[in-house]
Amino acid sequence: MLPPRFSAMNPHCSSVVSCFWLSLLFVLSSSRGILPASSYLVGLGSYDITGSAADVNMMGYANTEQIASGVHFRLRARAFIVAEPQGNRVAFVNIDACMASQIVTLKVLERLKARYGDLYTEENVAISGIHTHGGPGGYLQYVVYIVTSLGFVRQSFDAIVDGIEKSIVQAHENLSPGSIYVNKGELLDAGINRSPSAYLNNPADERKKYKYDVDKEMTLLKFVNDEWGPVGSFNWFATHGTSMSRTNPLISGDNKGAAARFMEDWFDKNNLGSDLWDESETSEIPRRISSIIPNYHDNNRELLELAASFGALAGRKVTKYSSVSRRVRSVLRQENKPRFVAAFCQSNCGDVSPNVLGAFCIDTGLPCDFNHSTCGGKNELCYGRGPGYPDEFESTRIIGERQFEKAVDLFNTATEELKGKIDCRHAYVDCSKLEVTVPKQGGSNDVVKTCPAAMGFGFAAGTTDGPGAFDFKQGDAKGNPFWRLVRDVMKTPGKEQVECQSPKPILLDTGEMKMPYDWAPSVLPIQILRIGQLVILSVPSEFTTMAGRRLRDAMKTALGDNGEFDNGIHVVIAGLTNSYSQYVTTFEEYEVQRYEGASTLYGPHTLSAYIQEFKKLASALIRKQPVEPGPLPPDLLDKQMGFLPPVVLDMTPPGVNFGDVRSDVPKNTTFDRGDMVSVVFWSACPRNDLMTEGTFSLVELLQQKESWSPAYDDDDFCLRFKWSRPSKLSTHSYATIEWRIPESAESGVYRIRHFGASRSLFGSIHHFTGSSSAFVVA
Repeated sequence: MLPPRFSAMNPHCSSVVSCFWLSLLFVLSSSRGILPASSYLVGLGSYDITGSAADVNMMGYANTEQIASGVHFRLRARAFIVAEPQGNRVAFVNIDACMASQIVTLKVLERLKARYGDLYTEENVAISGIHTHGGPGGYLQYVVYIVTSLGFVRQSFDAIVDGIEKSIVQAHENLSPGSIYVNKGELLDAGINRSPSAYLNNPADERKKYKYDVDKEMTLLKFVNDEWGPVGSFNWFATHGTSMSRTNPLISGDNKGAAARFMEDWFDKNNLGSDLWDESETSEIPRRISSIIPNYHDNNRELLELAASFGALAGRKVTKYSSVSRRVRSVLRQENKPRFVAAFCQSNCGDVSPNVLGAFCIDTGLPCDFNHSTCGGKNELCYGRGPGYPDEFESTRIIGERQFEKAVDLFNTATEELKGKIDCRHAYVDCSKLEVTVPKQGGSNDVVKTCPAAMGFGFAAGTTDGPGAFDFKQGDAKGNPFWRLVRDVMKTPGKEQVECQSPKPILLDTGEMKMPYDWAPSVLPIQILRIGQLVILSVPSEFTTMAGRRLRDAMKTALGDNGEFDNGIHVVIAGLTNSYSQYVTTFEEYEVQRYEGASTLYGPHTLSAYIQEFKKLASALIRKQPVEPGPLPPDLLDKQMGFLPPVVLDMTPPGVNFGDVRSDVPKNTTFDRGDMVSVVFWSACPRNDLMTEGTFSLVELLQQKESWSPAYDDDDFCLRFKWSRPSKLSTHSYATIEWRIPESAESGVYRIRHFGASRSLFGSIHHFTGSSSAFVVA
C-alpha cells in the first residue's frame, strides 16, 4: 500500500495541533528533495516492433517454408530503467523477438549516445529476446542466422531498432521516484526437458540437488511509482518460445508474448474500471469490450434489424495514422499516467520445451526414442505436443496463461523491497580462443581453450519442438560420410579444430567461414546488472538447465563471499541478451551431442569459459573496479546483403477498390460466443506499411445505434489477420480476418474492419480501409 496523502483540511484531524502535524507530514513526504519516498527512480516504456507480415522467413526454426503471412498478435519492446537520483542507472529491454542481435544492440546504443550522451552505454543497457519462433527474421548480422531469410532484411532490422529506442525513450521520460519489489515462486506445468538423456549424463550427485530436470522458479519484479502506484512487472522464467509450430505463418509472440498481453489487460481491467471489462474471475484472461453498452441487447430481432441497416462499406482512402487512432489500446490508454508494462523474459531455456505432454511419433502415436528423439530412426516424425494438442494456438494460450497466472500471484504477494546499490559491469570476450582454467581430479588445475565456432551433426536434426530433415539425428557423435563431403565443399575443418571441438563431429565450421563475411560470432558481450540485492546475468546464448544452475551458483558464491549481500541475493539469467551465439551445455551434456550440445559453438569448455569470465565481472563489481572492455565485435551492417524481392505493385480487379469486401459475413446472421467469424477483403502487401502502433484488423461494436467503437484489434489473442496471394507473382492479394468470439464478448451488433496500404507502380503508398456488413453476437 502507498502511504496515504493528507490534505490541509483532512476531516480526520481531531484538533488544530494534529492537523498541523499531519499537514507537516504530508509536506515532508511529498517533498522529494527533503524526504524522498524512494531511493530509486523508476521508468517503464513499451513500443511496437512488429516487422513484415508478408514474404519474410520466420526466425527460429530455420524452416525455409515458414514465411510470414499475417499476424497472430503484434510484437513489442518493453523496457525498464532504474536509476539512483544522482548516481548509476541500468536499462533492461525485453523484446518479442527470437533473440537479441549484436548489430541491433550496436545501432540502438549509437542512437542513445546521440540522444543522451554517455548516459546509456553497452555497460548498463541490456536487450533480451523472449525466443519466439514466430517473428520475422533477417535482423542479425552473421551469415548463418540469415540464410533462410534470403539475407539481411532491412525492414525487420529497422522495426526492432526503432521500437527498442522508443521504449527506452519512454522509460527515460517516465523516470520518477518509485520502489521495486522482488518475489519468487514455482511454476510446475509450463516446461519439460526435451533432452532428458543429455541431462542424465550430468553427475548423479549434482542431479540429486534438484527436484526437477528443468528450473521451475519464476523471479518477478514489481515496479511501484510513488505517485501512481504499480506501473509494471518483469519476470524471468525458462521455457522455449515454441508453442507455435515450425509451420506457423502468423507473427506471434508465442507463449511469453501472450502472457504479457494477458497481464497488461488484467491490470487495465482492475485499474480502469469495470465498465470497460467483463466481470469474469481475475484468474481468467481478461477481454476488452466497449464501455457503453446499449440497453437493447436482449432483443435479438431488434439487433438483427439494426445490423441489416449496416452493409459492407466499400474500400476508401484514409490517412496513414487512421489505424493507430482506432486501436483499442489507444482508446483505453490514460495519458495522464504511465502505461502499465508487463514483460515475460527468457532465462536458461536451452533444453526446456513448452510442449509438456511429451514427444510422440506422428505415424504411430507412440513415444519417440528416448536417446535420439527419432521414430524408426527418422527425426522428422518426432514432435512434441503442447497442452492444447493438436491446436497450437490453444497450446500457446495455455502456456501463456499459466505464466500469466503465476506472475499475477507473485505480483500480488510481493513484499521484499530491493534496496541498495545500482551498478553494472560489461566486457567483450573472444570466445574462439579463450584460455580457461578448469579443475582436475586431485585438486590441481588444467588450462584448456575454447574453439572457433562450429556446429555438429546433431544440430541439423533439430529438436522435438521443430525436427530437422534428411537422415540427421540427435546424439550423433560420428557424423555421416555423405554430409562430410557436402561440408568439405564449403569448408573443411582443420585437425586442430576437429580436436578442439571433439567429441562433436563438425558439420559446419562456421567460425572459420568468412565469405562473404563472418558466418558466426567470435566476440561476445557478457554483462552483470545489479539493482540492490538482485543481480541479472546477461548471456548471449541459450543455457541449458544445468548449465544455468552452475553459472548462477558460481555467481552467488562469488558475489556473496565478502558480505556485500547480507540480506540475501537473487540471481537471474537473462538469456539471448545483447547478441546471439546459440547454446551452452555442461561438459557432460556436450559429450552426448544432442541438439543443444551440437549447437554449443565454442567447444566442450564453453560453460567453464563463461563462468570464468563472469567471475571476473563479479569480482570487479564487488571491489568497485573497472574491467578491461575486451575486443570490440564487428559492425557488419555495411556488408549486409539481402535478396528478398521488393514489393513492386499492388492491384485489384477492374471496378474493385482496395478494402472492398470479397467474402462477407452471411446476411441476417447471429453468432454465438465461441463461433468463428471470417471476412475476406481485397488487400495489398503488408510490407508497404507495418502499421506500427496501429492495426491491420479491427472488430467494432455499435454503440447508441449510430457510432462504432473499437473492441478487438491486432493485439487481441482472439483475432487473426491472414494475408495471401492467389499466386506467388500475382499483384492481387487478400486479407482474411478471423474473429473467434470470446466467451466474455458482449451481446450486440459488430462489424469487422481492415486497414492496409497499397503501392503504385511509381512507388507511392496509399492507405485504405474497408468494413464488413454488420452482424449480431447474441
